[in-house]
Amino acid sequence: MEETIIKATVRSLNTKIAKNAGLIPGVLNGPGTASTSIILESIPLNKIIAKHGKNSKLWVDLNNKKKFGYIKEVQRHPVEGKVIHVAIQMLAKDQEVKMLLPITYHGSAELEHRLLQLQVYKSEIKVSGIGANMPDSVVADVSEKVFGDNITAIDFHLPKELIILDSEDEIYAGIKAIKEVLVEETEEVTPAL
Repeated sequence: MEETIIKATVRSLNTKIAKNAGLIPGVLNGPGTASTSIILESIPLNKIIAKHGKNSKLWVDLNNKKKFGYIKEVQRHPVEGKVIHVAIQMLAKDQEVKMLLPITYHGSAELEHRLLQLQVYKSEIKVSGIGANMPDSVVADVSEKVFGDNITAIDFHLPKELIILDSEDEIYAGIKAIKEVLVEETEEVTPAL
């Protein structure tokens, strides 16, 4: 598994000056330690979030020391949508954590060929496990599902050491029929002259 590394610097600049310089302020929260205010370069951070999701596991290089953690919270500008602050939870690689993982559904195109569609009820699943074993997302293959089927925990391909914390009968999505919209053709009436 590839290591995702981001370089951080202890924040000494005013937050506004850091943002104007293209840097993103953040905080490192360590187990049993005080929080550390940091700044990160925006381009590498945005690439990590785009590739691995908002709960990405990563290594933070701070003062030439690498520490393992995951992105706990991403704050975005309400209008522009760009990242304005990030909180990273530091942990030991063998530490147990609880996380909300995004769900990715594969096979929607196959459903559409059969005039079916996926209706998503929940886009995340709550799990518990060792931080180093956490995937970036959870995948469910819906290509073989039929009308009326529901997507539940048994449809996810999770490592066996992860525990799902949602209720056993939780329904994450369902397979519904595509409703056809009938468009009535209206006859053009030419006015008499």
